[in-house]
Amino acid sequence: MNHWWRRILLSLVAVLVLVLVYAWLYRLGMATFEGEPRTYAQAIRTVIETLTTAGFGGDADDWQSTPMNLIVVMMNLTGVLLVFLALPLIVVPLFQQALEDRPPESTDLTDHVVICSYTPRSDVLAGELEAANVPYVFVDDDAELVVDLNNEGTNAIHGELDQEKTLRAANAGQADALVTDIDDETNAVVILTARELSSDLTIVSVVEDDEVASYHRYAGADEIVRPRRVLGQSLATKATTTVSAELRDTIELSEDLAVTELLVQAHSDLVGQTIPESGIRDRMGITVIGAWFSGEFVPVPGSENVIDGNTILLVAGRRDDLTELKSRTVSALRHNPDRVVVGGYGVVGRTAVETLATGGVSTCVVDRTDEPGVDIVGSVTDESVLEAADVDDSRAVILTLDDDATTIYATLVLKQVAPEVEIIARANETENIPKFYRAGAEYVLSLSTVTGRMLGSILIEDEEILTPETQFELIRTTAPGIAGRSLGDVDLRARTGCTVVAVERNGDLLTDLGPEFVVQTDDMLIVAGSDEAINRFVSFAC
Repeated sequence: MNHWWRRILLSLVAVLVLVLVYAWLYRLGMATFEGEPRTYAQAIRTVIETLTTAGFGGDADDWQSTPMNLIVVMMNLTGVLLVFLALPLIVVPLFQQALEDRPPESTDLTDHVVICSYTPRSDVLAGELEAANVPYVFVDDDAELVVDLNNEGTNAIHGELDQEKTLRAANAGQADALVTDIDDETNAVVILTARELSSDLTIVSVVEDDEVASYHRYAGADEIVRPRRVLGQSLATKATTTVSAELRDTIELSEDLAVTELLVQAHSDLVGQTIPESGIRDRMGITVIGAWFSGEFVPVPGSENVIDGNTILLVAGRRDDLTELKSRTVSALRHNPDRVVVGGYGVVGRTAVETLATGGVSTCVVDRTDEPGVDIVGSVTDESVLEAADVDDSRAVILTLDDDATTIYATLVLKQVAPEVEIIARANETENIPKFYRAGAEYVLSLSTVTGRMLGSILIEDEEILTPETQFELIRTTAPGIAGRSLGDVDLRARTGCTVVAVERNGDLLTDLGPEFVVQTDDMLIVAGSDEAINRFVSFAC
């Protein structure tokens, strides 16, 4: 219960008790000192009249004795005291609280980004914008949420999302861009309304169903973002590469340089070693940009970080060297290479199935809804359903559910039913990712991460996000904040947790970057790290 409502309730109870006590005392006094008995109802009426100083009614002539007059005087003074106490302690603060809790309904920002509305997916985008010093404001129809966001220091205003007056209040006409991420139908209305306010405004729509993309473009959207489809493709790609010694999922920067993330499987020969002991850096000549240990990113893994079955290495090097390292990450135990179980058949699940089919991988789809494409109807948290899906005879299980709690529970169940099968999971909120790893998932990618990066790449000038669909972030950007300084002098790893993988200069890609390398003003740096590390780099160097 709200603090002020609790105080009001306690105050009312105290006043009621006071009235009842005074009524009892009044009845006693009238019967004892005046010989005029009163009913409890008559006594309560007189007490209330006295405490509120509204008048004394017809009993005033009956107060002849000194004790009775003292009782009445005491009630009068109590009433006056209550008024003086109630105003400063309850009434005035209550009005102040009401004013504080009223959500703002307009903003003075200009050259900003308007985001309709606030969702868990918005946090990653907000972090990207803040790091790049791009002003933004959320617009949401939940008044309590808007108040909470403002109390946390986030610009947000309250209003109906599809109303012109709301977008005017958000200064959409003076904004650089507008992002709408509500639902496909409401997004279309917002696009039409925003386009009427400004023909120059960049409008970005986040769609769930691919089929509505053309309608949104017709309504006036400049960019269409399909994060669920990208997420489904990425999860499927991970499922096809986790048990293969072939190097597939890489970002090729040049013929001699590629960046990738490698999942170390439980029975790999790397398990139990530290990065220095593994020889990845010294003997193989591969740059270890960082590693995830149970979902926590470590930019410079040392002797205290031991590789286990949940470790994901972020590495850069020659493709041949990376292929050799990839072969060392794969378990000696083999599962059916041509079968993957997909739990959940929404947009993400369907896309994963399509991607797997393209690669010649058969699937078994489990979903609660009986519809075309679903092989087994039931919950992926049900052991009997998982056994019917033969998860133990599969390469991997991809969980694409839209509820994090259910997915985490399904991961726990799967680890009991088929402990050796890889679990590739979709998360909705980035803050839940560590819980997925603790539950036993081998690889987790959140919808928030994919959405935020895709939007950030569109909205932030001079910054291109090359990897919206991976756990790590790889960007191409200028770095005016460190121009004229050497990499050794700046020490970006220590300051930000990022690694400069390569530099584009005058059309050439420079990859031999020692500590003496000096950054020039027109250089385009290719930087890798976790989302938080990249945001620190952008704030520091850009």
